[in-house]
Amino acid sequence: MTYKEVLHYLFSKLPMYSRVGAVAYKKDLTRTLQLCELLGNPEKQLKCIHVAGTNGKGSVTHMIASGLIASGYKVGIYSSPHYKDYRERIKINNEYIPKTYIRKFIEKYKLSIEEIEPSFFELTVAIAFDYFHNASVDFAIIETGLGGRLDSTNVIQPILSVITNISWDHMDILGDSLEKIAIEKAGIIKEKVPVVIGRRQKQTHSVFTEKAKNSKSKLIYANDLCSVRKVRDKLRINDDFSFVPDLTGPFQEENYKTSYAALSYLNKLYLKLQNKDIKFAFENVRNLTGILGRWQLTYGKKNILLDSAHNLDGIQLLLDWIKSQNFKQLHFVLGFVKDKSLLKILNLFPESAKYYFTQANIPRALGSDELANQASEFKLMGTSYKTVKSAYSNAQRNSTKDDLVIVCGSIFVVAEVI
Repeated sequence: MTYKEVLHYLFSKLPMYSRVGAVAYKKDLTRTLQLCELLGNPEKQLKCIHVAGTNGKGSVTHMIASGLIASGYKVGIYSSPHYKDYRERIKINNEYIPKTYIRKFIEKYKLSIEEIEPSFFELTVAIAFDYFHNASVDFAIIETGLGGRLDSTNVIQPILSVITNISWDHMDILGDSLEKIAIEKAGIIKEKVPVVIGRRQKQTHSVFTEKAKNSKSKLIYANDLCSVRKVRDKLRINDDFSFVPDLTGPFQEENYKTSYAALSYLNKLYLKLQNKDIKFAFENVRNLTGILGRWQLTYGKKNILLDSAHNLDGIQLLLDWIKSQNFKQLHFVLGFVKDKSLLKILNLFPESAKYYFTQANIPRALGSDELANQASEFKLMGTSYKTVKSAYSNAQRNSTKDDLVIVCGSIFVVAEVI
C-alpha cells in the first residue's frame, strides 16, 4: 500500500468520531486492549502522563511536553484531532511519525485490524503506543480524546494524571450535568497514581475527592502548588520566574498554571527540572512541540483571530476577551458540528457583529443554512456559505484594518483556514 492508500483506509474504512460523531465512539476498551495485546502491550513499557479535561487539554499536553523536552528528554506526544496532517497526532518532540512507519504498520497488521474492527481513534492510539515504545521515548504525554473512563487512551498506567477543567461538552455521550461529565473525566485516576486538577470547581470537587480517596491517589489542585499572575506582557509563576507566554489567549494563563503544577509534581517524584528550562519551554511551546490551532492572532492589514473555541466555556472566554478589544466592526466566521447543543452558546454572541455562517468539509458538520436559521432566533444576522474558504474570503473582503475577524466554533473550521 502507498501512504495515500493507507490514509484512505484509515479515514474511510474505520469509524472516525470527528467525521461521523457518536456512532464512532466505542463505549468499552475491548478493541484497544486487543490491539495492544497484538503489539505485545507496548503501553505497559511507557512512562506516561495522562491528560484529560474539557478545555485546554491539548495546550496542557504540549506545555508539559515542552517542559520535558527543554530539560533534555525524548518525549512522545499523542493528541487529537489533527488540523492538516494525520501525523500531527503522533510526534516525538517536534517531529511527526514517519509516513513509512504508518504504512508498514498497516501492511503488517491489516488482517488483524479487520478482525478486531477498531475505530479510527482506537487504531491511532495503538499506533502511537507502538511507535513510542520502539523509539524508546523517556516519557509519553497522552491526551484523551473524549471523556476519560472509556476513552481508548485509558489502558495506560501513568505516573501522573492531569485533569484541566470540566465544562459543558459532548453531553450526549458524557452526561447532562457537570458532575456526570466529571465522573467520566475522573476515570483516568488510577490506583495510587497522583492527579493534578487544573481548576477547583464547586460542582466537581466532591467527584474528584471521592475518586482519589477510593483509588488511594494523591489529589493536587494546581492552585495549591503555584500561582500565576499577569505583569504587563509577562506571566509570573509564584516568585520564581516570569516569562513571555508563547501560547496566548484568555485561557492560557490557567493552562500554564496547570502545566507548571504538573511539572513541579514530577520534580517531587524523581525529576530534576530547572526553572530556567521551564521558562524557555513556556516561551517556546510552538517551536519545541509543533502545536497548531490555539489562538492564532495576527495584526496588520487585517486583524484576524483563529481560535478552536467550540463549547460554552471556551466561547465565553473568547467573547470576554473581545469586550476588552478596540475595533470598528466585528466579523465572525462561524461553524459548528451537528451534535453541539447551541442554545446556550448562540445566546452569548453579540447582535452587532456580522456573521459568515459556514460548514466544515466533514459529514458531521452542521449545515450553514441550518446554523443561520438557529442564529437568527438570537438576532444574529449574516450570510451562509457552503464552504469555509468562501466564508473566510468574504469576511476578509468585507473587513477593514480597523475591524476584527474571528474564526471559531469548530476545530474543523479553523483547520480549513490555518
